[in-house]
Amino acid sequence: MGFPIPPISLNQAVGPPMTHRFGVLFLVTGKFPNPLDIRFQEVSGLEAKISTRADVSASATLCHRLTPIGVEYGDLELQRGMVLGSSLMQQVLDTFNNFKFTRSDVLLTIFSETGVPTTAYVFSEAYPIGWRVGKLSAVTEDILIESLTLTYARVRTFSI
Repeated sequence: MGFPIPPISLNQAVGPPMTHRFGVLFLVTGKFPNPLDIRFQEVSGLEAKISTRADVSASATLCHRLTPIGVEYGDLELQRGMVLGSSLMQQVLDTFNNFKFTRSDVLLTIFSETGVPTTAYVFSEAYPIGWRVGKLSAVTEDILIESLTLTYARVRTFSI
């Protein structure tokens, strides 16, 4: 007589699917984060790619070898409803109006379905390179969306 083996679902085998609950926090040295500046509805551009060059010493053969030379990161794009009184937007406007750049670290935290942090990304020395306000319409009552594009020097990933 054998022991009964309980069925295992895919969720039990690989864990529950990742949710899209996240928080974004701008860490400017010497300042407390503004609670108005953490409510983003969408984040995109999390990508990294190894840049390469052809190895010239191997050019005489039919094959060529690529040599890694560095890491390239995508631009981080954040979207949210327009917020009045945002210190982040003051920094962004200072960048575009006065060409004054303030670099800060950006912490992106992914949360589980129960609200427990699971993964964190730290984007080092980020600063804005793009800002866009969505379409203004007098015939609809849509939320006005602003988009902020950041470039950064490095990203580090942490499993929590």
